[in-house]
Amino acid sequence: MSSYVQTYVERDVRQLHNVQDLRAFETFVALCATRHGQDLNIAALSREAGISQPTVKAWLGALEAAYLVHLLPPYFESFGKRVVRSPKLYFLDSGLASTLTRQPSAEAALAGAMGGALFEGWVVGEAIKAFAAAGKRPDLYFWRSHDGLEVDLLLRAGDRLVPIEIKLTATPTARHVQPLERFKQLAGHAAAPGGILACRVGERRSLPHGHLAQPWQEFPAWLSKLLESV
Repeated sequence: MSSYVQTYVERDVRQLHNVQDLRAFETFVALCATRHGQDLNIAALSREAGISQPTVKAWLGALEAAYLVHLLPPYFESFGKRVVRSPKLYFLDSGLASTLTRQPSAEAALAGAMGGALFEGWVVGEAIKAFAAAGKRPDLYFWRSHDGLEVDLLLRAGDRLVPIEIKLTATPTARHVQPLERFKQLAGHAAAPGGILACRVGERRSLPHGHLAQPWQEFPAWLSKLLESV
């Protein structure tokens, strides 16, 4: 993975986009990795990396074009309040994000402060790949209500929006369903009848209000089948 960072991220991507300052670019990429799964703050990245905001935007564009990161936009059409303007930043390779943030091992990564973000990023990345494999533009968003409830991932399937929560838990409770149910109530007929909780359960499990807990490893196949049907 370190060789991948050196040859592709630090050499090829930098040269393709004529990035002259290797040290500044390395710092920028590492800072992006620490924000994996978080709202993108251009001004904060600019200050911490010591580069201008236009440079931040240009270098983010380079990472997007190289399929290293994805900026997941917020969803705010037709219901609720627009309280989030910024996208969320995800690395498409959780292993790369782990390397750049110097995780000592896979076990430590999941157990540490970034465990939830790395797990969430894996699911988001698989969703992007599923849309690409189906020849479709990734119709994916996140949603946050005016009072702070958040749905990690929204995907459009036909004329419905499917809310998806992503949690490391292996013991889902009614609390995990609250954002899914709130979204369904606000979206009305625009929402699918039930949402998905992608987590570490051993098998599919029904949750209150028609939602479903799904083993994380089944998520890619489930989404591929869904996209084939619409």
